[in-house]
Amino acid sequence: MTSPPETPLLEPFRVHLDLAAGILQDADAPLVRRASVMRGYYADAEALERLIEAENDPVHYETFESPVPEEYGQVKFCISKLYPGTVGDEFFMTKGHYHTVLQTGEVYLCLRGQGLMLMKLADGRCCWEPFSPGQLVYVPPYWAHRSVNTGDEPLISLCLYPGDAGHNYGDIQTDGFPRRVFLRQGQVVVE
Repeated sequence: MTSPPETPLLEPFRVHLDLAAGILQDADAPLVRRASVMRGYYADAEALERLIEAENDPVHYETFESPVPEEYGQVKFCISKLYPGTVGDEFFMTKGHYHTVLQTGEVYLCLRGQGLMLMKLADGRCCWEPFSPGQLVYVPPYWAHRSVNTGDEPLISLCLYPGDAGHNYGDIQTDGFPRRVFLRQGQVVVE
């Protein structure tokens, strides 16, 4: 049996979370994903192109990462801010990802907004959990996951995961998710 890698010593620290704005102050390199980087993710590609053109490539979501190293033994945390909207009748969503280290889970705590957490296994099994303020969704190891905003305000969540978990977006871009979330006759529908 091999020993786990050594974890470097860090000094304790604190960060400020602006709950109203959904921003982690002093975040490491905030990530902004615009509609144009979501090509290939939505069922209606033409509707996405119309949205990009009409709204000048709007922001879909942002993530604000903690200044914690991506190393064994550390706990990364971030704020995910997914804006409201639809592409055709499909709700705005994140790209979704597996963890590079498949044996790692993740916790999402909803701070604001309404949505769903879609999850899938490589064998195609899929499930989802409703997501609203105060609800915590546990994404177990091996499950890909994607947030979907079904409300009319930003869906803001706090995410916690092992420092060495990594993110694998490529498999989702290639294989997609077996379910999508639509607005149909005023109702949220998972198909």
